Formats: sequence, structure tokens, C-alpha cells
Amino acid sequence: MTSITRTLTLSLGVAATAIFLVFLSIVIWQDLAREREQTYCQVAAAILNRATVVDPDRELIVSSIRSLEELRSNSPGLWYVVSQGNLTSEFGAERRPALPFSLPYAGPIGFSVLNTVDQKSTFCLAVIQRGASQLVMMLGGAQARYGQIARSFVARNFFPVALLATAFAATVAAGTFLSARFVGRSIERVTKLALAIEPTAPQASISLDAVPVELKPLASALNRAFHEIDAYIQGQRRFLGNAAHQLRTPLTLLRAKIEDVAEPRLRAELVRDIRRLTSLVSAMLDLARLQNHAIEKQPIDLAALTRDVLADFSPSALDAGIELSLEQASQGPIIVQGVEAAVRSALANLVGNALVHARGAERIVADLDRGSVSIRDDGVGISASIDRDRVEPFQTGDTVTQGAGLGLSIVQEIMAAHGGTLTIASPPRRGTTACLRFAEAF
Repeated sequence: MTSITRTLTLSLGVAATAIFLVFLSIVIWQDLAREREQTYCQVAAAILNRATVVDPDRELIVSSIRSLEELRSNSPGLWYVVSQGNLTSEFGAERRPALPFSLPYAGPIGFSVLNTVDQKSTFCLAVIQRGASQLVMMLGGAQARYGQIARSFVARNFFPVALLATAFAATVAAGTFLSARFVGRSIERVTKLALAIEPTAPQASISLDAVPVELKPLASALNRAFHEIDAYIQGQRRFLGNAAHQLRTPLTLLRAKIEDVAEPRLRAELVRDIRRLTSLVSAMLDLARLQNHAIEKQPIDLAALTRDVLADFSPSALDAGIELSLEQASQGPIIVQGVEAAVRSALANLVGNALVHARGAERIVADLDRGSVSIRDDGVGISASIDRDRVEPFQTGDTVTQGAGLGLSIVQEIMAAHGGTLTIASPPRRGTTACLRFAEAF
């Protein structure tokens, strides 16, 4: 995946380089238009300076370097005279007009454009210091290419050009950094707006007024996705609630017919299966209500509610040969904020799960503390194949022998609606502890 910052940096770098080169070309072109003869003189003199050498035999040689060959090919009327001390080298003597100076020449260092003796043309005089002596060049008819002019201009003005390039690069780098920061913060702002949407209310949307223009299409696409997800979830919840509601009447009729079964053992087994199926349907209805409605919390005495739930399960525990007990850290009421029916359902699910799924359990204990209640058993614990941190609907601690259930998922939904947590701990062979911890306790 391409990085936005890297792409932005590369794009701005290429654009800035192009702008700088165009700007430099304009400056060079203006310099050429203003002082064309002077510019040609400087370019040709620089080329001759690089090409001129003095060999050990004290002979002045102008080497045929590439740039000099280009200058000669572009300048049909080119002529030049190069001298250093008493040494001289000449090119295009047949085209050279009469000059007002004789060699050797001992004048000031620099570049000058002068008239010939007949005043019909001009020539260039360039004097360059080379070691202890001076290299004197007189030339005319030079026609340099733009590339040679540009290289010569940069060479003559290297430090100003380098300083300008550095300042330009620093400006572009600062602009790139600030732009990347702006883009990053804009994306971060949209991300925060998306994360602020409650998972329980995906019908909410990102406010487009708080989104930069460039990111509005992305925010609009996210809003559309949120609305489609919410419509799908609402449809699934309606189906769950309707299915559970429609199953209640047939189960009631089936329960009445089972009472007419003559054989006691078969009737007891059928009643137990119908009770389990009825519990499943009730859990489905509870889950649908929790997912579709906001709850209104009130003060609840968690200690009294726990005692009532244990009392309701006492007959079932007695039939199963399991002892139910209550342990409370401090006497008196334990007040939490919640809906009594929902919290009662959560406790009933935990105690019921412990009675049904805690294999080998002989004792189930409810531990009460400030703002929390734990249901623990001394059974063999939950199978290692079950993920305790992810409680899914229709998942139980013993899916092999007991089938599927909704109990823990109902409890998790109830605690999420109350702003609390459900935690499950099950060390190997040391039982299982399910703890309900409420956010608002007094």
C-alpha cells in the first residue's frame, strides 16, 4: 500500500524541482537576452580555458575537447587567439579581423566586448589569471548552445545558485511536512469521528461539516456503510425476536401434552428437554430486547438479588446433589445501578450454567463484594478449546454433551448494557469463576 506522505513528498519534490529549473532557465534566458555578446564571450572563454594546456616543451596547445568541438560546430565564423606569456595558439586566422591589440597583452583581468579596428564588428577579450601568468583570449563569431550557456552560468554563479536551491529545497521540505501533518490530522479527525460512533448505535453517522472537502467522499462512503450495517443488524434482531416469540406458544402446548405421557421416566425426560428449550427461547427474547432497547438503571441491592436467585435454584441444586452457598465480604446491602430483571437474568444464567455444565462440581459459591458478584464452582473447569475472552452466542463450556446455548452471551450483553464487565477464569482442574463487575456501585 502506497503511503500518502511518501506520495505527497515525491509529488511536491518533483514539482518543486521542475519549478526551480524553469525559474533558473528564465534567469539564464534573461541574462542571455540582456548581454548576449558578453554571455557568449564568457562561455567561449571558459571552454578555451579548460582546453588550453602548456606542454613540457613550452608549447601552448588548445586540446580538442568535446565542448570545444561543439562550440566550433555551432559557430561557423568562430576565430580565436590564445596566448600565455610569449606562447600563442590561433584558430580561424583567415576570419580574424584587424585587432586594436597586439600580443603579448598585459591588461586587467576580466571580460570585455570591444570593436575591431574597422568598427564593423566586435570581438571578445578575456584575461584569466593562471598561476603566475595570465591567459589572454581574443575571440569572435562564437555561437554557444543553451546547454553550454546554462552550465557556464551555473559554474560562474555556483554559490548564489546553490544558496537559492538550498533555500528552495528547505521551503519545499517545510511545506511538505506541514501538508503531511495537515493530511494526517484530517484523517485522524475523521477516524476519531468514526470511532466516536457507539457500536450499539451504528445508525449514527460522521458529520460532514467537520470533515475537510477532500475527505468528504470517504466520510460519505463510511456513513453509507454504517447505515447498511445497521439495517442488516436490525433485521437480524427482528428475526431473532420474532422467531423466539413465535416459538413460545407451540412450546406451551407441547408442555401440556407431555403431562399426558403415562410413563414417568419418559415424561420426566421430556419435561427436562422442554424446560431447556423454553429457557433457550426465553434467552433469545432477552437478547433481542437488550439489543433493541436502551435500559433505564436504578439502584439495586445486589446482595438481596443474589440470595433470591440462589433460593430459586435450591431445588435444582438439591436434585443434582450440589451445595449452593453465599459468601459476602461485608454485611449489609451492596448497591449497584442497573435493571433488576436484567441483572437477575444474568445471575440466573451463571448459576444455571454452573449447575448444568460444571462437570464434577459439588459446590457452587456466590462471592459478594463491593460492586461485584462472582459465581464459582469446584468442577473440572472449562475446556481449553473454549476462548474465555470471546463469548459467542450458542457457545457453551461443554458443547459436546450439552449442545449449544445463549447463557454467557446474554450475560455479556447485560453487563455491556450496564457499562460493566464479565470475566471468566478457569484454571485447569480447579473449577470456573464467572465475575460480574458493575461500573456504578455505592
